[in-house]
Amino acid sequence: MPPLIQLERVSKIYRTGAVEVQALREVCFSVEPGTMVAIMGASGSGKSTMLNLLGTLDRPTSGRYFLDGEPIERFDEEQLALLRNRKIGFVFQSFNLLARDTALENVELPMVYAGQSPAIRRQKACLALERVGLGARIDHLPNQLSGGQQQRVSIARAIVNDPLLLLADEPTGALDSAMTKQVMELFCELHRSGMTVVLVTHDSAIASYAERVVTFQDGAIVSDTVRGGNAQAGSHRLAQCRGLA
Repeated sequence: MPPLIQLERVSKIYRTGAVEVQALREVCFSVEPGTMVAIMGASGSGKSTMLNLLGTLDRPTSGRYFLDGEPIERFDEEQLALLRNRKIGFVFQSFNLLARDTALENVELPMVYAGQSPAIRRQKACLALERVGLGARIDHLPNQLSGGQQQRVSIARAIVNDPLLLLADEPTGALDSAMTKQVMELFCELHRSGMTVVLVTHDSAIASYAERVVTFQDGAIVSDTVRGGNAQAGSHRLAQCRGLA
């Protein structure tokens, strides 16, 4: 089966006047469908830049990115917006819920952009909220929900269009330990159902939920380890990229 995500020697350079920062350095990275991957690294390592590129929120300076076999560089901004709506779900540390909208209305939002009818939006949003255990909270505003419940609403919003890829940026950073466990168990459940999950975290305890951990340092991948400590597959991928295998 071809990879869902394929990066070929991707670099990202940010320029501000005469200052140039290389956030990513010829990164090669692939993710098979149905995989749960954690991306780790210290602040400034490139992991957040990587997530933005995977989510098509930013473009590489050089190299190529294929999502579901499609070369992203061929898409204009309108096409990328449609692709994100159809194929990618986003979960953020700060939830990013609309304060004046109910849980149901927040989850309906991606379907509004997709032009789906109100009846279908409500049906699918209710099912997504049921899936994350909030079927009884559909009419609650964000300030009437706990942090963990708000994050589950954001996950329901992310999965309501049945995306191929779920991207999560420090999804438990604003939660206590009990809520963190609940949210991570939900990600694992989504993964077991066949969804591809890529999450960015600085916390090794969070990364341990994933079956594969990729570590960044100074804009490059320095380790790629499969759960159980087997880094052989990841090392082979890195060697292939660098022309060593």
